[in-house]
Amino acid sequence: MHLHLRIFIIAALFVGSGKMTAGAADHPALLPVPDAEAKAAAEMKPYTELIEHTDAKIEMLPIKGGKFLMGSPDTEKGRYADEGPQHEVEISPFWMAKCEITWDAYDVWASDLDILRRSVLNLAETPRDKLAEKFQLSQPTKPYTDMTFGMGKLGYPAICMTQHSARIFCKWLTEKTGRYYRLPTEAEWEYACRAGTTTAYSFGDDSKQLGDYSWYLDNSSEKYQKVGLKKPNPWGLHDMHGNVAEWCLDQHTTDFYKKCKEQGMVKDPLAVPLTEYKRVVRGGSWDDGIRRTRSAARVSSSIDWKQQDPQIPQSIWYFTDALFLGFRVVRPLTEPSEEEKAAKWDKSEPPQYDRDDERPRRGKGKGKG
Repeated sequence: MHLHLRIFIIAALFVGSGKMTAGAADHPALLPVPDAEAKAAAEMKPYTELIEHTDAKIEMLPIKGGKFLMGSPDTEKGRYADEGPQHEVEISPFWMAKCEITWDAYDVWASDLDILRRSVLNLAETPRDKLAEKFQLSQPTKPYTDMTFGMGKLGYPAICMTQHSARIFCKWLTEKTGRYYRLPTEAEWEYACRAGTTTAYSFGDDSKQLGDYSWYLDNSSEKYQKVGLKKPNPWGLHDMHGNVAEWCLDQHTTDFYKKCKEQGMVKDPLAVPLTEYKRVVRGGSWDDGIRRTRSAARVSSSIDWKQQDPQIPQSIWYFTDALFLGFRVVRPLTEPSEEEKAAKWDKSEPPQYDRDDERPRRGKGKGKG
């Protein structure tokens, strides 16, 4: 079967079957957080996710479901060819991180900060810690250089991770909290970025206003900046334009939009990734101009982002040259079943292998690369 057709068919599987409302998953030790649970979209509220044994937090905002026109019109200034054709999409409700994931949160997983703190303070291991252990052990080992590249750490966005790294962080966070987290689909990301608008940016078409909402090439001083300092979009999300570009779940293809349009209204589309490259990155960064920071602009991942990696074979965890690349997390109101996760939401091919390890890396065992 043709690869792109397989992607589309898999993306359409399991709609509406066997799902659980938020907080209803079979987790034996849900971490209590005020306002984090809801049974319907009308009950969704902002909440602050906690990362146990640390001061790190992730602010989450409710994104009510709806329909929107994905992509950009042929007439949009600065448009790239892969932004069309425009097609109508329906999105189910979800929560999205208010800001990009910072080093404060990312390093709890990547550098075992919670484990170190438990050891120093003689804190007992919780059931959540035990469940998260398999993803805590499957993590990047110490990088060969400072991955902030001197641009700042506390309050700054984490960068240079592969999509695999971001996915494993989400799996770890899920077990640490009892709430299902993942990367956004490309459609979810654009829906949240646009926040009900149809213009080139979430604030309109005037690129002269970009500096009020974005860290980009003209105002970033050639580095990323602390998250949340610029104006948010109409739904309260910061840095959707610029600062660091953000991973989405999808494979980047040239015909997925066309296939979606041929289906008419598409609900919760996802181009399930079946090859390591290319995968979708959105939002533009501190190193991009006014074209790449538009709401519809798309970028595809590249092996060139690993040029400085000295390891042979190169690491599955780091994109050493992607100083512009980070991510934010989402949490669907309706948690999919384990079967749906395996077939769609958590599916990623090919399996990732650590250096000197013949076993596929799906979150088990100690990382070496």
